[in-house]
Amino acid sequence: MAVPKRKTSKSRTASRKAQNMKRKIARAGLDTESGAPALPHRVCPTTGKYKGRQVITVSDG
Repeated sequence: MAVPKRKTSKSRTASRKAQNMKRKIARAGLDTESGAPALPHRVCPTTGKYKGRQVITVSDG
């Protein structure tokens, strides 16, 4: 079994973990009807539709 020769410093551990925190968030696609950006697999906030169906009612004000 592989065993490290020296203890990994806190600074080295933190910098390695910081690289994993840089992951990009999911890019927003464009809604087909309104053209507004909308996250995938979520209801469009401007139209209130999901997969072509009206799911929620959206008020204008």
